[in-house]
Amino acid sequence: MFTGIVSDVGSVVAVERGNDVRRIRIACAYDPAGIDIGASIACAGVCLTVVACVPAENGAVIDVDAAPEALRLTTAGDWKEGTRINLERPLRMGDELGGHVVAGHVDGLAVIDEREDTGDVIRFAFVAPDDLARFIAPKGSVALDGTSLTVNQVDGSRFDCLLVPHTLAVTTWKDRQPGDRVNLEVDTMARYVARLADVGVGLRSGTET
Repeated sequence: MFTGIVSDVGSVVAVERGNDVRRIRIACAYDPAGIDIGASIACAGVCLTVVACVPAENGAVIDVDAAPEALRLTTAGDWKEGTRINLERPLRMGDELGGHVVAGHVDGLAVIDEREDTGDVIRFAFVAPDDLARFIAPKGSVALDGTSLTVNQVDGSRFDCLLVPHTLAVTTWKDRQPGDRVNLEVDTMARYVARLADVGVGLRSGTET
């Protein structure tokens, strides 16, 4: 589990394309002594498994494998040398839950529809896939590229978020532009609420018939 609070921005240094799995090498500032082989790291919101880790001058270089499902559903298939990626280590027992509960299981891709720079704050407007839009509500939470963000307004499948200076400084968001695709994970609580509502409708329909 993760919280959507980005703890480092890594940079892709190599991509090895296999028949099915793609191995991605990422330079980061994490202490290699604290990263076990088999550990999970959220890479732009995608939970990936560390398969190798070596010390580097300013931290570590980790290898992660992206399976076909991750390559199909997320931006991982577009990563190349030089791509900057939001990183987060998994939540530990007793850690502060500063964002919201994030599984690292990306639901789909949202597209940046608009960027509005207003002083120190940037407003991004996104278009979500139609099947995921029902899980996004004003003042609710979403994880976008691994960042826990609060939804401002919603209009159909379009929604917007305001990013404050600190978030812009410690993530990749200041580089984002209209047309960019970002990994979207909807709030787990919203998913269950929608499921319960669907079950309730089904039960009422069954009673009436």
